[in-house]
Amino acid sequence: MFPALRTLFLSGARCWDADSERSYQDLFDRLDTNKDGKVDVAELRAGLKAMGIFRHGAAQKIVLTGDQNNDGCLDFNEFTKYLKDHEVKLRLTFRSLDRNGDGRIDASEIQQSLAELGIHICREDAQKILQSMDIDGSMMVDWNEFREHFLLYPAFNLEEIIRYWKHSSVLDIGDSLSIPDEFTEEEKSSDVWWKQLVAGAVAGAVSRTGTAPLDRLKVFMQVHSSKVNRIGLIGGFRQMIVEGGLTSLWRGNGINVLKIAPETAIKFMAYEQYKKLLSSEGKKIETHKRFIAGSMAGATAQTAIYPMEVLKTRLTLRKTGQYAGMFDCAKKILRKEGVIAFYKGYIPNLIGIIPYAGIDLAVYETLKNAWLSYHAKDSANPGVLVLLGCGTISSTCGQLASYPLALIRTRMQAQASLDVSDQPSMSSLLRTIVAKDGFFGLYRGILPNFMKVIPAVSISYVVYEHMKTSLGVTK
Repeated sequence: MFPALRTLFLSGARCWDADSERSYQDLFDRLDTNKDGKVDVAELRAGLKAMGIFRHGAAQKIVLTGDQNNDGCLDFNEFTKYLKDHEVKLRLTFRSLDRNGDGRIDASEIQQSLAELGIHICREDAQKILQSMDIDGSMMVDWNEFREHFLLYPAFNLEEIIRYWKHSSVLDIGDSLSIPDEFTEEEKSSDVWWKQLVAGAVAGAVSRTGTAPLDRLKVFMQVHSSKVNRIGLIGGFRQMIVEGGLTSLWRGNGINVLKIAPETAIKFMAYEQYKKLLSSEGKKIETHKRFIAGSMAGATAQTAIYPMEVLKTRLTLRKTGQYAGMFDCAKKILRKEGVIAFYKGYIPNLIGIIPYAGIDLAVYETLKNAWLSYHAKDSANPGVLVLLGCGTISSTCGQLASYPLALIRTRMQAQASLDVSDQPSMSSLLRTIVAKDGFFGLYRGILPNFMKVIPAVSISYVVYEHMKTSLGVTK
């Protein structure tokens, strides 16, 4: 993984002495490119890049951890202390991986350790991970090889190392049916977890606002478009602007943003509780149990905030002057249709969680393993583009599978606004749509839905990273 480290810094790998001040001095001198006796973030970042460590924020994390006098740099003493402290932690990780205590790690031990963290890989993939650390070609990794591989890698435990592949909920594409994000015990015991949730919520709010016109067009096409009343992209936008002006493209966005905070909080708390119920104490939750816990958490959050979903649909489809605002809308629905109206479409929405979350997780795991199969030997870090790409594709596949249920849900939520006296059930509505518009009638509005995915993901990521910096999560 680190060819530059082996050739430049550790040319005599088998003679490398981690306790030698001379060895540390050689490494420090090579990193200190401007020869001022200190290594700053820029110098360290360049050095890490040469070694094949591309993780965003790695250099900042090392400097932040080792900088004792808060001058933003590491002098030789700080650099040496950081490496020695880091090695102690790496030694503990190596011992936890070395299950049989023979001083070497083999492929089966890697498989077993990852399985306990809920990641199941085949022996061939485990061997490829092993090869990325194996210097002498023995298909075994001893302490010297393990230490060389991770010496200037800021992660120090197995959970940190696999967090590259953590499926982050920062990718907000407008639907909140995915399995919640994972946090380490260290994050939960600090203030990092809530800061990341806040950063994600703000990113989601900005992303949804930026793509609100496409979201409104999707809902408009889901409800009003049919074979006899075809609505295209340009025609749909034209109808909405003529009826309510340019600002009408953002109808329903206020409550769509407002529901992010309660939904995120409820889903996170419920997910943690369901994980505790489904996993043995002290053990990592397995992938299938994580899926069950995530689906149940999603169902719990949706049940709690579903009235806001109905309000969002009604406000999105409202005509000029129909409602004074969300409270006026809620009051009129309650007076005319009763409390039950706030749960119209609840069943198809609940059923839709399972195909969305299941396919989202399955596709993400497949793409992750495919990347590892071809590239794990070169680098354990997939990079931002790969992570975003995998998350975007998996979320899109989840949406594609659950879209017919989402359309039926939206139609049921909007029934009163369509002045339909006979309000059909989910099954009868499904039959009616297929009979009138064919199978593809279940995918009305999917084009603007797909069009908003890339801008939504891009906006989410950029805002999320800025928010993490502002909140002090990353430097």
